[in-house]
Order: sequence, then C-alpha cells, then structure tokens
Amino acid sequence: MQVQVLFFGMLKDLVGRGSDSLSLPDNATLGDVISLYQQRIPKLKDWVGSIAMSVNQEYAGPEARLKSGDEIALLPPVSGGAPRAAIVRERIDTHKTLDALKLPEDGAAVVFDGIVRNHTRGRRTLYLDYEAYEEMALKQLESLAEQALAQFKVRDVAIVHRLGRLEIGETSVLIVVASAHRGAAFEACRWLIDTLKHTVPIWKKEYFEDGAVWADGEPFPAEIPRAQGSPLGGRASK
Repeated sequence: MQVQVLFFGMLKDLVGRGSDSLSLPDNATLGDVISLYQQRIPKLKDWVGSIAMSVNQEYAGPEARLKSGDEIALLPPVSGGAPRAAIVRERIDTHKTLDALKLPEDGAAVVFDGIVRNHTRGRRTLYLDYEAYEEMALKQLESLAEQALAQFKVRDVAIVHRLGRLEIGETSVLIVVASAHRGAAFEACRWLIDTLKHTVPIWKKEYFEDGAVWADGEPFPAEIPRAQGSPLGGRASK
C-alpha cells in the first residue's frame, strides 16, 4: 500500500524534505514507519522519544494500523518548548539528558539518579517492574516540573521515569535541575523526588528469589481525595 508521510520543523531539515511517498506492506503500523525511517536516517533515533505522530490529522500511537492513502505526519515538539517530563520504556541515558539541559549561564546542575538496587529489606532483588496510569502520570510529572520552576526560581527541569522491567543497576527515575545557584537546584531536586513519590500514579513490583510483591508505597498527601474505606497503600517508593 502507498501512504504519504509529512515532516515539520526540525524533522524536515533532518530528513531533507517536507514529504515522502512510502510503500508499505498490508497491515503495517505507525511503528513500522518510524522503524523504517530510523534505518534510513540514523540520527532520527535521537528524536524518537519526543516525536508525536498523526494519521489523517488525528494523533495516533505506534500500534495504529495503516491503510492505503493515509496521510501520516511526524511532529517534533511544538514551538512552545520541549517537554520537561517523559515516561519511557527504554534505558534512560543520564549523561545525554544532563548535557541537553545545561547552558553556559548555569552555575549548577543537580542530578537525582534513582537506581535499581540488588536488595530490599534483606531480600535479594532479581529485577523490578514498573507500571503507571500513563496519561495521568505524565500530566503530574509535567505539573511538578512547572511548580518547581515557579517555586524555586531554577532555570530548567527534566524528569524522566521508566516503565516495564528494569534490571539491577538501571535507572528508574532521573531528575535534573539546572540553575544559576546550587542552593536552589538542590532544594528543587529534593522537592521533586519527594513529591513525585507521594503523588504520581506509578507502581513498582519487586521480584525476589522466593516470589514477587508490590512495593509498599508512600501514602497520598492529605489534599488528594481518597476513596472511602481503610487505606491500602500509596505510590511506588524509588
């Protein structure tokens, strides 16, 4: 089948044209389109985590099935600015995120790198599995970033949380705060991880040699409404 692919902004410069006619097998998906262009243009891999996609002018995910004649658009972050929060399933690159955030006017960049450890309360951990109410979790992370910018007067913030299976030593959550002064950066970073643990709907399941359990979570703060009844727990501890 034949589809039309459109590129905008910096993606148009990267690809070298604004549109492309693409031949695909029947039952191809948007994910197949992205994979194809990653093979043709390796630099596109650096943008995949921030690219939105649409089919016939409606936002769609990589699992969306395509049909002949569809108009597909690959969309970089809009001119209002790059997102300050992300939820991913691939390995988090701490150095890449830090380097992308720093600017010459910054006097400090504080990093919290939450790492999967090999034990919990005396039990040997094999691996962890994170799940989330993704749309709400991303909205909450973005809100936390905006609150930190306003409350602590730092220049910029990045929050990245990973979902799925994580092995020992891998990063589960990364927070980077850039500021002219170290004090504000330290305070904002500490506030962000502490608040995230109480308010963002992300859960952690721990796998041990003798079984698996959901981690005891942090209780919701008092201002968040709860269902009536006995409390059963809260957010995933990091």
